[in-house]
Amino acid sequence: MASAMYAGAQTGSDTAEVLPLPRPHAFVVGENFAGMRSQALGLAHRAGWDGTFQPVCPSRMARMALAGPRWLGRSCLRGSEGQTLESHADLLRSDVVISVGGKGGAIGAALRAHCRPVVQIQNPRQSLARFDLIIACRHDDISGPNVLLGRTALHGLTPEELAHAKQEWEPRLAHLPRPLVAAFVGGSNGRFQLGEAEARRLATVLVQTRQDEGGSLIVTASRRTDPQALAALKEIIEPAGGFVWDGEGDNPYIGLIACADNLLVTIDSVSMMSESVAGRAPVTVFPLPGKSRRISEFVEELELAGRVRVLGESAVRLPAPWYVTPLDDTADLVGEMHNRLGF
Repeated sequence: MASAMYAGAQTGSDTAEVLPLPRPHAFVVGENFAGMRSQALGLAHRAGWDGTFQPVCPSRMARMALAGPRWLGRSCLRGSEGQTLESHADLLRSDVVISVGGKGGAIGAALRAHCRPVVQIQNPRQSLARFDLIIACRHDDISGPNVLLGRTALHGLTPEELAHAKQEWEPRLAHLPRPLVAAFVGGSNGRFQLGEAEARRLATVLVQTRQDEGGSLIVTASRRTDPQALAALKEIIEPAGGFVWDGEGDNPYIGLIACADNLLVTIDSVSMMSESVAGRAPVTVFPLPGKSRRISEFVEELELAGRVRVLGESAVRLPAPWYVTPLDDTADLVGEMHNRLGF
């Protein structure tokens, strides 16, 4: 219904004017992390829904109450800035709630109503029966009649948007010699460490690749990148003729997915890896100190598909580019979601 909702309205003539009905609205709840926003708003965008993101940060007591058979009062349903969600204007006009992550899922399940289904992204770490639909990656290790699984995380980068980004950014990058190597650098989290030492090795590998192959080098850092790590990247890459984007000016991230000849992505972000493999460049995953069984399984599946390669511990440069095709399970997951929900 969301992809083709139209109504006929009588006009002064004998013909009927076909007018589009309002797009469904999604109320999106989750922690205010870039990867979670990317997945949840990407799902809404790909579904043809308008989406409003509401950051949440429920306390431990509130999460325990919300996860139980009965949650302790409406006061638990609050956004990260303390505002009440139950009477939030965007919730009241919403057709669906999208929740993401464990904390977002606690709020999402409590907002579920007969006329307002809840779509949960990632393992909610509570009863799956509290959600109308759950969309997760295969490495999340959950299953059930209301669970849809994909190889890649959800995101909003459609083939059309990547084509548009290529059209926009190719002229802006045309002065750079090819091949164009791009790297997406995340940061430390609860599973992996990305400090100055890791940044120096990453930068050295990129510079050696450029010296061997020629071409150009562009690196983008995230908000999670440690300042000392960012300084190390600049110290090594910029004197070698590369460019490190640190937040000033237009973000080239999507443009590089669309235009680069070779990509390097740090292993800490499933979202960045999923978005990168939606493009047409081969992707090398840069390992980091730390451990995550789930992310290791995710990377292994992409390796089996021939879409990524993991940089070896003794490697001094990126592997030579290999032939790949775009990998993105979001479209299929959205199609099945429409079938299940009926809009």
